[in-house]
Amino acid sequence: MSRPALLALEDGSIFEGIAFGHLTQNVVHAVGEVVFNTAMTGYQEILSDPSYTNQLVTLTYPHIGNVGVNTQDQESDGIYARGLIIKQLPLVISNWRHESSLEAYLAKHRVLGIAQIDTRRLTRLIREKGALKGCIYSSEKLTVDDKQKAVSLAREFGGLKGLDLAKVVSTQKPYVWQEKGLWSLQKPEEKPVRFKVIAYDFGIKKTILRCLHDLGCQVTVVPAQTKAQEVLSYQPDGVFLSNGPGDPEPCDYAINAIKEFLENKLPLFGICLGHQLLALAMGAKTMKMKFGHHGGNHPVRQISDNRVLITSQNHGFAVDEATIPANLVITHRSLFDNTIQGFKHAFLPAYGFQGHPEAGPGPNDARILFADFIEAMRIHGLNKKAQHKIQEMTTHA
Repeated sequence: MSRPALLALEDGSIFEGIAFGHLTQNVVHAVGEVVFNTAMTGYQEILSDPSYTNQLVTLTYPHIGNVGVNTQDQESDGIYARGLIIKQLPLVISNWRHESSLEAYLAKHRVLGIAQIDTRRLTRLIREKGALKGCIYSSEKLTVDDKQKAVSLAREFGGLKGLDLAKVVSTQKPYVWQEKGLWSLQKPEEKPVRFKVIAYDFGIKKTILRCLHDLGCQVTVVPAQTKAQEVLSYQPDGVFLSNGPGDPEPCDYAINAIKEFLENKLPLFGICLGHQLLALAMGAKTMKMKFGHHGGNHPVRQISDNRVLITSQNHGFAVDEATIPANLVITHRSLFDNTIQGFKHAFLPAYGFQGHPEAGPGPNDARILFADFIEAMRIHGLNKKAQHKIQEMTTHA
């Protein structure tokens, strides 16, 4: 027997549906910022992306759950979205890779979902009013009082502005990434380690680490609040700044560390939250977007050659173009709203990209952007060798 549920928004809107997932108590609810994602596939990757912390994710594709879930598609060790909002939950799973159902997956991780929602109406509402605070609420029998309580719970949610979530979702201790990616699985010969990379975990996804591994990087992942001097003691060839949830401006620990890396002219590559933090370290500011970019079909123009990349996106904050300093060069723009999607430092090997070049889920067009980081580390290594040789010659002279 299906159990009733409702989605209440801070503006008083009510959507009625059925609950699934975490239903172990008589009354369950989940609150967060309601966003919509237009990806047609990859619901497991979306749910397990730490960037969705404190958010209720609406999926615009109507059939969600039809391929089940499996261990390989996890982007983290759990589910970070507060709740899931969908149109239809299929009863039949049609994929040979599945290990369990979406409903069992949500129940295991104590996450509440709601189905039979008019996601088109909800999406239009978010586009008109912006990302709204919401509450998914379920009980054995919903009453008028329950509806009012759900609206109150939605309004009590604090929102994401000013909230530092990177240190909340980050790893607690450093570790070396070992897992191979798709490239290595298809080509069994081992690629030699060419670069030592320190990856800051602000909410990092496993696919990012797989991409770096397959490009010949030995990756050590460190907590979000790791000091710059500790990172420099590893003598890395470059530093990667990961994606993550929340507002970038409160992350002063990360911004200060990045400033030191810039002073040391160390190659840097930041994506999503890391992109925003890199911009803040350079002197720019960030802003909360109306409803953000969430999906796998976002066109981005590469300014250097006018090439259009179809990209995976997931962010609610963006770099404020009115505040960018002279030493920051814009490299990519969104063709949806012209916001900054990429930049580089005018003189230093530092690059940022707002989207998710690793995809997971989404198209792989933007994976070529990892090449700039790899090339920057190669050149940085050659310069270090040249400087060392000059010092040796000067010493012997």
